[in-house]
Amino acid sequence: MSVTIKDIAAAAGVSRGTVDRVLHKRMGVNPEVAQRVRLIADELGFAPNMAGKILAARKQPIKFGCLLPDVGNPFFDGIIAGFHRAEKELSDFGVSLHIEHIKGFDIATHIHTIEKLASMNLSGVCIATMDIPEVQYTVQRLIEKGIPVISVNTDIPDTDRLCYVGPDYTNGGNTAAGLLSLLTKSELNILIVTGSFHIRGHNERIQGFIQGLIERKSSYTVLSTFESLDDDTYAYETTMSALEKYPETNCIFIAAAGVEGVCKAVDRWHKDSENRKKPSILSFDDIPATKRLVKDGFIDFTICQEPEQQGYMAVSKLFSYLMAEKKCTPQDYITSTIIKIKENI
Repeated sequence: MSVTIKDIAAAAGVSRGTVDRVLHKRMGVNPEVAQRVRLIADELGFAPNMAGKILAARKQPIKFGCLLPDVGNPFFDGIIAGFHRAEKELSDFGVSLHIEHIKGFDIATHIHTIEKLASMNLSGVCIATMDIPEVQYTVQRLIEKGIPVISVNTDIPDTDRLCYVGPDYTNGGNTAAGLLSLLTKSELNILIVTGSFHIRGHNERIQGFIQGLIERKSSYTVLSTFESLDDDTYAYETTMSALEKYPETNCIFIAAAGVEGVCKAVDRWHKDSENRKKPSILSFDDIPATKRLVKDGFIDFTICQEPEQQGYMAVSKLFSYLMAEKKCTPQDYITSTIIKIKENI
């Protein structure tokens, strides 16, 4: 359901009358309380003056574009569900979505798709893309055409995007290091599997993991860091090659998708020799294959990031921004870091 004044009042610890006065810019509210109410309203995705603007919205339909590198990556199913939940709630206001689905991290494909969105007469865009200069430039050109952009799931802060909706990747990586330190005090020989070196979130997750190991004075060696391209087949091949090259591996940190491919390679490598001990495996998210592997005890733990909430809040924030009489830059929305093991997945 849509966020109400009652929801905001409960979260802020004030009366509904106080919230009403703040949202309608009436006098008589302590400035600090008013600021807190406005921040909470923004964080919850409240769309100001919705009732009074419904007729105008119906006369001028609002179409948002979305770009996701989701082809072959079921993690994004949750974000898409969040997109559509927001779309359904806002349908009375003429809101609809157009989602561009692409595969992987080919730079030309991302640039071409962003340019396609720029030509579509959209009211705004929610985008998950690569944080590299060529793509940043293309996103900036989109923004300069007057199309507001919110980055979802992974950030592109060196553009004039409105805000970021997604996880704290550094915290997620640091959390993984903390959990690993509880699992073992042995010297760690680590393989790091990332999705793409061009995705900011993947890089921040790795940085947080290494930072956490250092803070905990863990004894470790990173044997190799390589890409899975969020593809299970490619992840299997690259992981097999790495394990054959580094048989001393005793820990694998999977920073992105390709989890099933990595685990398939580990299982084969482990069974090929009776003397090999299965490495500890740390992953992220809870797509069906990962859930199964955690329940089976093959993966030690996985860390989740509320993908549906990411999609929902990105669209809600974009709508709130468009409906606001006074355009204020919305706050980032950071989803929770959620630890899951076989007992609670």
